[in-house]
Amino acid sequence: MSTQTNVAVRKESKTDIRMIVQIGMLSAIAIVLMLFEIPLPFAPSFYEIDFSEVPVMVGCFVMGPLAGAVIELVKILLNLVINGTATAGVGEAANFVIGCALCVPAGIIYKRNHTRKGALIGMITGTIIMTVAGCFINAFILLPAYGAAFGMPIDALVGMGTAVNPNITSLTTFVIFAVAPFNLLKGALVSLIVFIIYKKIRPIFKMR
Repeated sequence: MSTQTNVAVRKESKTDIRMIVQIGMLSAIAIVLMLFEIPLPFAPSFYEIDFSEVPVMVGCFVMGPLAGAVIELVKILLNLVINGTATAGVGEAANFVIGCALCVPAGIIYKRNHTRKGALIGMITGTIIMTVAGCFINAFILLPAYGAAFGMPIDALVGMGTAVNPNITSLTTFVIFAVAPFNLLKGALVSLIVFIIYKKIRPIFKMR
């Protein structure tokens, strides 16, 4: 094996190790951020915003969308181990899909258009995709799963929505007036934070 080949192998190995370390670090930050949840006045108490997708999106921008998906997966698995599950893993799987729906499209678009404009377009696209996916997943998977886990019919969950917003009178209006605004707000806030901090923290991930 030539000297040049040896150098290339060592460089690739070093890059892989750095990526693993960065994925682990961002996953750890994400699991910590999951502990800090903010209740919302327009949705029932079980809808609370956290900012654990911030490190996931940073990972998408720094290392690519696949790495971001891995960070999201590690975050969900760590939370599952630490806090357990009340939905036999259904809620965690759905949250993984919703989180990836925000961050992965943003990472794909940014990878193709490596500019601030590309990042902005990616985050807007991701927010829209997450909102649409979140509405469907909540209506057909999450809410039925939570209802089954806690022995509550869907009407009871809708009633919790009615208590905070009288416009919520059915599953459809629950999705329109609670789920959709929740996902839009979360996507916008996560995107805003990443947009503000990414340029400042990016050099940290590029250090050799």
